[in-house]
Amino acid sequence: MSVISMRGLRKDFTVRVRAGRFRRTKRTVAAVDGIDLSIDAGEMVGYIGPNGAGKSTTLKMLTGVLTPSAGAVSVCGLEPVPQRTRLALRLGVVFGQRSQLWWDLPLKESFTLLRHIYRVPAESHAAVLRRCRSLLDLDEFLDTPVRQLSLGQRMRGELTAALLHSPSVLFLDEPTIGLDVTSKQAVRSFLAELGASGDVTLVLTTHDLADIERLCKRLVVIDHGRVVHDGTIEALHARYGSRRRLVVDLDEPLPASLTVPGATLVSTEGSRASFDLLSDSAGAAVTALMAGARVRDLALVEPDIEDVVARLYAS
Repeated sequence: MSVISMRGLRKDFTVRVRAGRFRRTKRTVAAVDGIDLSIDAGEMVGYIGPNGAGKSTTLKMLTGVLTPSAGAVSVCGLEPVPQRTRLALRLGVVFGQRSQLWWDLPLKESFTLLRHIYRVPAESHAAVLRRCRSLLDLDEFLDTPVRQLSLGQRMRGELTAALLHSPSVLFLDEPTIGLDVTSKQAVRSFLAELGASGDVTLVLTTHDLADIERLCKRLVVIDHGRVVHDGTIEALHARYGSRRRLVVDLDEPLPASLTVPGATLVSTEGSRASFDLLSDSAGAAVTALMAGARVRDLALVEPDIEDVVARLYAS
């Protein structure tokens, strides 16, 4: 069942552009230009695109902040703008650079206030908070005012705040922006476990593609307000010809006469040679190299999602 549905969704903005030394004219710009997309319950979807592609505008229409110029949209069976109050009870939202916590209050008091705002029963609130305290290690700073928390601690608090009312859909906009390695790992592990439970539908927008790789099976890429890819990361690699790479360190230069089946030599630097694999199997290539060259070490390198997404944006 589709929890999020967009049909011909469009959002136009009117901007003023210079038309001479003293004149300006109005021009209509389509930030979102006819998106058709459905997201099922329990899915974890990466929603990415270059700056200005329309990601934030889409999220604002899905949450009822902006009214669409055309098309139809529903979230949890509700129309976001006319039913915004009811929809707010079904949504959790985390923006990496905005806070829903009270700056001067201890973190636990922000959680208590949010329980009353969303009218969450005390038992349900306690159960969710208990789970988040365990998975996100909140206990050490629950009594600390929010303004004194580190960025990583505050982000863990934001995630907890977004989940206290048990939302059906969680929108995450740059949830790991600015975090150190340890904090990123904690947030990713928590989101992975949350998504694996299937209780919440997650939509993640980020420029940190490592988040997408670790969390999302489905990737939606938009550019100039239109969907240019909707599928798995593997399908994106296949579409743009991404290849696994075999990197070999040798005790002596690679013999010129050596043929490596299923692979293409792409570079040689001193005693190191790199091959692009033309098939899913590396066995034949490794066997040929071991038999025909003095191999000291080898490594199989998976294609980099950042490279393939950069090629998609450029095209």
